[in-house]
Amino acid sequence: MLKIGRMMIGSYQTNCYFIYKEGENKAIVVDPADQGQKIYEALKRNGFTVEAILLTHAHFDHILGAKELRQAAEVKIYALDAEQVLCEDVNKNLSGMIGRPYTVDVDEYLKDGQEVTIAGMTFQVIATPGHTCGSCCYYFADPGVLICGDTLFYESTGRTDFPTGSSREIVNSIKEKLFVLPEDTLCYPGHGESTTIEHEKKYNPFIN
Repeated sequence: MLKIGRMMIGSYQTNCYFIYKEGENKAIVVDPADQGQKIYEALKRNGFTVEAILLTHAHFDHILGAKELRQAAEVKIYALDAEQVLCEDVNKNLSGMIGRPYTVDVDEYLKDGQEVTIAGMTFQVIATPGHTCGSCCYYFADPGVLICGDTLFYESTGRTDFPTGSSREIVNSIKEKLFVLPEDTLCYPGHGESTTIEHEKKYNPFIN
Protein backbone atom coordinates (compact mmCIF):
# COMPACT_ATOMS: atom_id res chain seq x y z
CA MET A 1 0.00 0.00 0.00
CA LEU A 2 1.46 3.35 -1.03
CA LYS A 3 1.40 6.23 1.43
CA ILE A 4 1.68 9.92 0.58
CA GLY A 5 3.28 12.38 2.98
CA ARG A 6 3.27 16.14 2.46
CA MET A 7 5.36 19.10 3.54
CA MET A 8 4.23 22.62 2.60
CA ILE A 9 7.35 24.61 1.79
CA GLY A 10 8.17 28.20 0.90
CA SER A 11 6.23 31.43 0.56
CA TYR A 12 3.98 29.86 -2.08
CA GLN A 13 3.09 26.92 0.18
CA THR A 14 4.22 24.37 -2.38
CA ASN A 15 3.28 20.79 -1.67
CA CYS A 16 6.44 18.71 -1.46
CA TYR A 17 5.36 15.07 -1.38
CA PHE A 18 7.19 11.99 -0.22
CA ILE A 19 5.86 8.65 -1.39
CA TYR A 20 6.62 5.37 0.30
CA LYS A 21 5.29 1.87 0.87
CA GLU A 22 3.50 1.29 4.14
CA GLY A 23 5.90 -0.32 6.58
CA GLU A 24 8.97 0.56 4.51
CA ASN A 25 11.41 3.47 4.74
CA LYS A 26 12.38 4.20 1.13
CA ALA A 27 10.82 7.40 -0.19
CA ILE A 28 10.49 9.23 -3.50
CA VAL A 29 10.41 13.02 -3.07
CA VAL A 30 8.38 15.13 -5.51
CA ASP A 31 9.02 18.85 -6.02
CA PRO A 32 11.50 19.84 -3.28
CA ALA A 33 10.44 23.47 -3.27
CA ASP A 34 13.25 24.89 -1.12
CA GLN A 35 15.65 24.04 1.70
CA GLY A 36 16.68 20.65 0.40
CA GLN A 37 18.92 19.93 3.36
CA LYS A 38 16.03 20.49 5.77
CA ILE A 39 13.81 18.17 3.72
CA TYR A 40 16.51 15.53 3.89
CA GLU A 41 16.98 15.94 7.64
CA ALA A 42 13.24 15.87 8.36
CA LEU A 43 12.81 12.63 6.44
CA LYS A 44 15.91 11.11 8.03
CA ARG A 45 14.64 11.95 11.52
CA ASN A 46 11.51 10.00 10.70
CA GLY A 47 13.43 7.00 9.46
CA PHE A 48 13.17 7.60 5.71
CA THR A 49 15.86 7.36 3.06
CA VAL A 50 15.41 9.37 -0.13
CA GLU A 51 15.63 7.20 -3.25
CA ALA A 52 14.85 9.72 -6.02
CA ILE A 53 13.63 13.24 -6.75
CA LEU A 54 10.82 13.83 -9.25
CA LEU A 55 9.95 17.24 -10.69
CA THR A 56 6.46 17.89 -12.04
CA HIS A 57 7.78 21.06 -13.70
CA ALA A 58 10.60 23.54 -13.21
CA HIS A 59 9.09 26.73 -11.85
CA PHE A 60 11.28 28.06 -9.05
CA ASP A 61 8.74 27.31 -6.33
CA HIS A 62 9.03 23.60 -7.11
CA ILE A 63 12.78 23.19 -7.62
CA LEU A 64 14.77 25.46 -5.27
CA GLY A 65 15.62 22.58 -2.93
CA ALA A 66 16.40 20.02 -5.62
CA LYS A 67 20.18 20.27 -5.91
CA GLU A 68 20.72 20.49 -2.16
CA LEU A 69 18.52 17.44 -1.56
CA ARG A 70 20.28 15.53 -4.33
CA GLN A 71 23.66 16.27 -2.77
CA ALA A 72 22.53 15.21 0.70
CA ALA A 73 20.78 12.02 -0.42
CA GLU A 74 23.09 11.15 -3.35
CA VAL A 75 20.20 10.36 -5.69
CA LYS A 76 19.02 11.30 -9.18
CA ILE A 77 16.68 14.10 -10.22
CA TYR A 78 14.07 13.18 -12.86
CA ALA A 79 11.84 15.39 -15.04
CA LEU A 80 9.99 15.22 -18.35
CA ASP A 81 12.28 15.75 -21.34
CA ALA A 82 10.22 18.67 -22.66
CA GLU A 83 10.92 20.64 -19.46
CA GLN A 84 14.68 20.91 -20.05
CA VAL A 85 14.34 24.44 -21.39
CA LEU A 86 12.86 25.63 -18.08
CA CYS A 87 15.28 23.65 -15.94
CA GLU A 88 18.17 25.48 -17.57
CA ASP A 89 16.76 29.01 -18.02
CA VAL A 90 16.37 31.38 -15.05
CA ASN A 91 13.96 33.60 -16.99
CA LYS A 92 11.64 30.83 -18.11
CA ASN A 93 11.57 29.16 -14.69
CA LEU A 94 10.97 32.59 -13.07
CA SER A 95 13.78 32.27 -10.51
CA GLY A 96 15.46 35.34 -11.99
CA MET A 97 12.28 37.30 -11.44
CA ILE A 98 12.43 36.73 -7.67
CA GLY A 99 16.15 37.49 -7.42
CA ARG A 100 17.23 33.89 -6.81
CA PRO A 101 18.56 32.75 -10.22
CA TYR A 102 18.49 28.96 -10.15
CA THR A 103 18.91 26.18 -12.67
CA VAL A 104 18.88 22.45 -12.19
CA ASP A 105 20.82 19.87 -14.18
CA VAL A 106 18.43 16.93 -14.34
CA ASP A 107 20.10 13.52 -14.18
CA GLU A 108 17.54 11.66 -16.24
CA TYR A 109 14.87 13.04 -18.52
CA LEU A 110 11.74 10.92 -18.90
CA LYS A 111 9.38 10.50 -21.83
CA ASP A 112 5.61 10.66 -22.04
CA GLY A 113 4.09 7.27 -21.25
CA GLN A 114 7.31 5.88 -19.80
CA GLU A 115 6.89 3.45 -16.91
CA VAL A 116 9.44 3.74 -14.15
CA THR A 117 10.05 1.66 -11.02
CA ILE A 118 12.04 3.13 -8.13
CA ALA A 119 12.43 1.39 -4.77
CA GLY A 120 9.67 -1.03 -5.70
CA MET A 121 7.21 1.75 -6.57
CA THR A 122 6.00 1.87 -10.17
CA PHE A 123 4.56 4.94 -11.88
CA GLN A 124 3.73 6.17 -15.37
CA VAL A 125 4.89 9.52 -16.68
CA ILE A 126 2.04 11.55 -18.21
CA ALA A 127 3.00 14.65 -20.20
CA THR A 128 0.51 17.44 -19.48
CA PRO A 129 1.71 20.60 -21.24
CA GLY A 130 -0.11 23.83 -20.50
CA HIS A 131 1.15 25.23 -17.22
CA THR A 132 4.60 24.86 -18.79
CA CYS A 133 5.63 23.10 -21.98
CA GLY A 134 7.10 20.19 -20.03
CA SER A 135 4.70 19.87 -17.12
CA CYS A 136 3.94 16.29 -16.25
CA CYS A 137 2.04 14.11 -13.78
CA TYR A 138 3.11 10.88 -12.16
CA TYR A 139 0.46 8.16 -12.02
CA PHE A 140 0.79 5.31 -9.54
CA ALA A 141 -1.87 2.91 -10.84
CA ASP A 142 -1.72 0.85 -7.66
CA PRO A 143 -3.36 2.22 -5.51
CA GLY A 144 -4.67 4.90 -7.91
CA VAL A 145 -2.70 8.05 -7.07
CA LEU A 146 -1.87 10.95 -9.37
CA ILE A 147 0.77 13.53 -8.46
CA CYS A 148 -0.45 16.33 -10.70
CA GLY A 149 1.81 19.31 -9.99
CA ASP A 150 0.34 22.62 -11.15
CA THR A 151 -1.70 21.08 -13.97
CA LEU A 152 -4.85 20.27 -12.01
CA PHE A 153 -6.02 21.82 -8.74
CA TYR A 154 -9.14 21.39 -6.65
CA GLU A 155 -11.81 22.92 -8.92
CA SER A 156 -9.14 24.86 -10.81
CA THR A 157 -6.11 24.58 -13.06
CA GLY A 158 -2.60 25.97 -13.13
CA ARG A 159 -1.85 29.42 -14.53
CA THR A 160 -0.96 29.63 -18.19
CA ASP A 161 0.33 33.21 -18.45
CA PHE A 162 3.99 32.36 -17.73
CA PRO A 163 6.63 31.46 -20.35
CA THR A 164 5.68 28.37 -22.41
CA GLY A 165 2.18 28.25 -20.86
CA SER A 166 -0.95 27.66 -22.93
CA SER A 167 -4.58 27.71 -21.80
CA ARG A 168 -5.62 25.56 -24.74
CA GLU A 169 -2.97 22.96 -23.98
CA ILE A 170 -3.73 22.70 -20.28
CA VAL A 171 -7.42 22.06 -20.94
CA ASN A 172 -6.56 19.46 -23.57
CA SER A 173 -4.05 17.81 -21.25
CA ILE A 174 -6.59 17.49 -18.46
CA LYS A 175 -9.40 16.27 -20.69
CA GLU A 176 -7.35 13.88 -22.81
CA LYS A 177 -4.71 12.65 -20.35
CA LEU A 178 -6.18 12.93 -16.85
CA PHE A 179 -9.94 12.63 -17.19
CA VAL A 180 -9.49 9.22 -18.83
CA LEU A 181 -8.05 7.84 -15.57
CA PRO A 182 -10.31 5.96 -13.15
CA GLU A 183 -12.72 8.35 -11.45
CA ASP A 184 -11.62 7.30 -7.97
CA THR A 185 -8.03 8.35 -8.69
CA LEU A 186 -6.72 10.54 -5.87
CA CYS A 187 -5.08 13.70 -7.22
CA TYR A 188 -2.33 15.45 -5.26
CA PRO A 189 -1.63 18.94 -6.68
CA GLY A 190 1.33 21.26 -6.29
CA HIS A 191 -0.67 23.66 -4.12
CA GLY A 192 -3.79 23.25 -2.02
CA GLU A 193 -5.76 20.19 -1.07
CA SER A 194 -6.19 16.86 -2.80
CA THR A 195 -9.14 15.97 -5.01
CA THR A 196 -10.34 13.17 -7.27
CA ILE A 197 -10.81 12.77 -11.01
CA GLU A 198 -14.53 12.22 -10.44
CA HIS A 199 -14.90 15.48 -8.50
CA GLU A 200 -13.01 17.52 -11.09
CA LYS A 201 -14.99 16.09 -13.99
CA LYS A 202 -18.18 17.19 -12.26
CA TYR A 203 -17.22 20.48 -10.63
CA ASN A 204 -14.15 22.01 -12.26
CA PRO A 205 -15.47 25.14 -14.02
CA PHE A 206 -12.36 25.51 -16.17
CA ILE A 207 -12.77 22.15 -17.95
CA ASN A 208 -16.18 22.43 -19.52
